[in-house]
Amino acid sequence: MARQTATSLRDPAALLAAGLIPPERLGELERVAARYAVSLTPDVAALIDASDPHDPIARQFIPDAAELEQREGEASDPIGDDAHSPVEGIVHRYPDRVLLKLVHVCPVYCRFCFRREMVGPGKRQSLSRAALAAALDYIRADQDIWEVILTGGDPLILSPRRLREVMRALGTIEHVKIVRVHTRVPVAAPDRISAELVRALKVAGKSTYVVLHANHPRELTERARVACARIVDAGIPMLSQSVLLRGVNDDAKTLGALMRAFVENRIKPYYLHHGDLAPGTAHLRTTIDEGQALMRALHGRLSGLCQPTYVLDIPGGHGKSPIGPNYLEPLQGAEGYIADDFKGGRHVYEGPAASACAPRDLQRD
Repeated sequence: MARQTATSLRDPAALLAAGLIPPERLGELERVAARYAVSLTPDVAALIDASDPHDPIARQFIPDAAELEQREGEASDPIGDDAHSPVEGIVHRYPDRVLLKLVHVCPVYCRFCFRREMVGPGKRQSLSRAALAAALDYIRADQDIWEVILTGGDPLILSPRRLREVMRALGTIEHVKIVRVHTRVPVAAPDRISAELVRALKVAGKSTYVVLHANHPRELTERARVACARIVDAGIPMLSQSVLLRGVNDDAKTLGALMRAFVENRIKPYYLHHGDLAPGTAHLRTTIDEGQALMRALHGRLSGLCQPTYVLDIPGGHGKSPIGPNYLEPLQGAEGYIADDFKGGRHVYEGPAASACAPRDLQRD
């Protein structure tokens, strides 16, 4: 593993000093870092096995020269946030919920981030007080907004005092019932999950959910588990979101271990995202066929508690669609369906009164 560091590593020279990259890579990674932000917290850096050229934690956080290779179809705003931003800080894509992007900084910067052109040093750091007030006014004015999702950047990089201010402001909006917080902090900087910060997440009359982003079971360290327990024990439910990444979690054993680790820590798997078309991320994306095959491998072999929804954010701002495998197809020439079971068997489910019919087995082609 890497040498323990006391502070975050924010440039290739610091990565070299920590023993995370060899000297011969310094020049190429400085070119990457000139375009895309770099930051590894001590907790994340300590997870990296620098002797393994395919280390799945390094692959997520250590820059790669491939990031400077932009492919056709990749875009700076791959999921179309800007097209649905009526005021600064708000993304309003779906009728009943909005994103409130409080900050544009993170404790760590993922190499596959779909907002990588918008976050990090040299970019706007956070919403101004005037912009936040305008964003809150927008939420107050739309009675259909039931849920507000705090994102960014990572909202838990904020101080408890600042977070409390935002939560109390949302608490005054009657039609907002749910506040969801998307974060990597319990994994990347677990010491930040203090009792004071957890109290700041709770506001009378609203239900708070915390959604943890993690992509590999090694990220759920003992320190991360303690941080998550502090949230859950306070009565705040936790969900997970992960990104399907080549060389990180694109095999059934690793992905299954990750989902089980979530559930063991009282975190319900929520989304497994297909990699977005962010610039310079092709080397980390799988194909959809590969993702569907992995979902089939999890189905039936892992508890239903461990099954995330595999989703694609349709480029251009058209929202998420579930893209998991299909286990049902129409029966040709008759009413009914052919259903696949988790072992690969195929079975006929016949007609509108199928409950009265015995299912028939089919041989798989």
